[in-house]
Amino acid sequence: MEKYYYYILSVHIIFVVSWMAGLFYSVRLFIYHTEAEDRPEIERNILQKEYERIEAKLWNIITTPAMVLTVLAGAGMVCIHPGLLQTPWFHVKLGFVAALLVYHFICQNIMKQLKQGTCKISSFNLRLWNEVATILLVAIVFTVVLKSAVNWIYGLVGLVIFSVVIMLAVKWYKHYRKKHDC
Repeated sequence: MEKYYYYILSVHIIFVVSWMAGLFYSVRLFIYHTEAEDRPEIERNILQKEYERIEAKLWNIITTPAMVLTVLAGAGMVCIHPGLLQTPWFHVKLGFVAALLVYHFICQNIMKQLKQGTCKISSFNLRLWNEVATILLVAIVFTVVLKSAVNWIYGLVGLVIFSVVIMLAVKWYKHYRKKHDC
């Protein structure tokens, strides 16, 4: 069974990439969907129906299957190497993965609210929300690569700084868009 570990690891990485791409693009579509509210009625109706269609396909064909396959491949790796459960860094990684799963299902709920016309989240707040997946991805990658408690401290400080920079960039972009009417 040991010889299959790297195959499963490869599958895990491939589906993590697919899952993250789906999450990033889904929230970007949510932003466009929300901004379509400001369009004239005919244009708004056409855009929102199209966004609903694209969001559903992306979610059901790519994002959710990739999430399931990521989790299954991760579980397969733990079955082959149960010693992973004895390492502190792996517990930290699992915590971040749990947060990413919660993020996934909150995004699913946002998509349902957009379809029902009950979503009250602004496009600016969705832009901020989109960065949460980035922060979780960075946290997971650094945790897996560094695996050291000392490096976690530096990693945590770096993650906080990274998060602040991302949030400032989103605020700057909002200001830029208003100024240049993009």
